[in-house]
Amino acid sequence: MTQEQHFDVASYALGVLDERDASRFEDHLIDCPSCAIELESLLPVVDILSDVDADALVATEQSRRDGLMLKTMIGEVKRERRRANSRRLYSLAAAVVVFAMLSIGALFAGGQWLGSSDDQAPSQQAARSSKQLDPLPIAEGGTGLGGTKLPGEHLTGTDPRSGVTADVGLERKDWGTQVSFAVANIKGPLLCRLVVVRTDGASEVLSTWKVGEKGWGTAAQPDPLLLQAVTALPREDIAHLQIQAVDSKGASENLVRVP
Repeated sequence: MTQEQHFDVASYALGVLDERDASRFEDHLIDCPSCAIELESLLPVVDILSDVDADALVATEQSRRDGLMLKTMIGEVKRERRRANSRRLYSLAAAVVVFAMLSIGALFAGGQWLGSSDDQAPSQQAARSSKQLDPLPIAEGGTGLGGTKLPGEHLTGTDPRSGVTADVGLERKDWGTQVSFAVANIKGPLLCRLVVVRTDGASEVLSTWKVGEKGWGTAAQPDPLLLQAVTALPREDIAHLQIQAVDSKGASENLVRVP
């Protein structure tokens, strides 16, 4: 910014620039937040000067020459302040200041958003997953483990080797199938998953969860584990479901199949 442009701030605020210089300064003002802020700070002073009684002020001046100059300046300010472009001055200054502040704020906030976007994604995904694993509400349908009513078509299965029992409710939806299931006589610690096997033999993991030491449907924890999951598969494409245990190396073992 040049010294001349600094002087132009006061001259523009007082309205003493000719049309060419005023237009040149306005072009500069759009790209210079510093001048815009300085202009905004001068506006109250210009308001005060426009209400000053020039004749009374000149009477107090020591020099007639200085008094005449001051009188001329104040008179010019009064005339310019009454012009319609005074409204444009306020609007332009305010707009540029707001633009400058928003630009600085956007740069600061943008850095935070970019930095936190990746950190938030896992927590949001976890929240969505946990929502699918909420306890089942009481609904019309077949009576399952622990007296729970599973919605939709009711299926059940017990594995003679593992002793795990599972009840499943398959409910048809416009978007696929909702799977509600209850698991009992399962002991931990285990990492488990629900797998749907399609009629063409392909499989899909619908949900995963952990089983603590007390287990579910056991003497230590009599209540069955109640969960929900969803799949885009229509009911007629589902052959059966499996509950599997997964070890630390990713190997799986079938605990129960339904039906």
